[in-house]
Amino acid sequence: MPTLVRAAVLTNYLEVAQHLGLNPQTELAKVGLNRKMLQDPEQPIPISSAVQLLENSAASSGCQTLGLRMAESRQFSDLGAVSLLLTHQPTLRDALHVLVQYRHLLNRSLALYVEEAGDLVIIREEVVNDEPVPCRQSNELAIGVMARLCATLLGQHWRPVSVNFTHDAPEDLRLHRRLFACQVQFGAEFNGIACPAANFDAPNPNADPAMARYAQRFVDTLQDQGEPSISHEVRKAIYLLLPMGRATIEQISQALGMNVRTLQRRLGECDANFSDLINEVRRELVQRYMNNPSYSLARIGDLLGYSLPSSFTRWFASQFGVTPAAWRGQHGKPYQQPV
Repeated sequence: MPTLVRAAVLTNYLEVAQHLGLNPQTELAKVGLNRKMLQDPEQPIPISSAVQLLENSAASSGCQTLGLRMAESRQFSDLGAVSLLLTHQPTLRDALHVLVQYRHLLNRSLALYVEEAGDLVIIREEVVNDEPVPCRQSNELAIGVMARLCATLLGQHWRPVSVNFTHDAPEDLRLHRRLFACQVQFGAEFNGIACPAANFDAPNPNADPAMARYAQRFVDTLQDQGEPSISHEVRKAIYLLLPMGRATIEQISQALGMNVRTLQRRLGECDANFSDLINEVRRELVQRYMNNPSYSLARIGDLLGYSLPSSFTRWFASQFGVTPAAWRGQHGKPYQQPV
């Protein structure tokens, strides 16, 4: 069954596409969507269609920053009813906790993980698609929206250290620099934002506890469209935790709020198992990493959870029929030592 998300994920698509000289209706039809579907932000649409629409439109227009252009014109209210609850959270920490708790009401395909590392807080994000296709535009859109949300909550106190993308840099970086106003790193090990820990607990000047309680009661009455697919939730968790070396079944079950036996039982009920899911994610991530010439094979193996290069080589050969070094030779992606 396809993963469905709110049509609100494509807010501003029509305007941006027209500005770039595209025919939005033609592009929508290519992926089985139409204008009417986008008129209701709560209309469920397949995530695979939304992701493919953005990638197709970026390719057709020659605009490498299409997703970020959509993020730049997003309004806080585009998050729907949850935006009221977010607006009145006392700190960014509380707001991110709300985002994690209610992300199924915003975007069921969004994987979100927040970790504290010394003086930094790392907000990791991934748009996890049903299909193994590039999600560059969707990931830039998601991170752009997150940055705008943080800036709206904290105002002048929002000073991110860096914004990070696993994909290559576009030819023109002006939009990235204007929207994020911080260091933007490409070819990074994760998609997300690094900010000072002090930002995390800076007070939100617009917070109103009474309004927050009212919004909480209202959001809790909203009906979700069925239970999230457990296999999809596990895939999202693997996407985030695998590069961190934490994608064990124990860590994944803990992240999902259940014990290992319960997770195994629920996966079995939908004819899935943890080993197959982690292998699927590895296959998808390794193609992303192998296409980035700044990643050495040792680094790629480490990001995929292999402590020994030989283990990574054996796994890769079993999946793709050639060694990693041979694959890079065949595809013209030799490792380039960073300057």
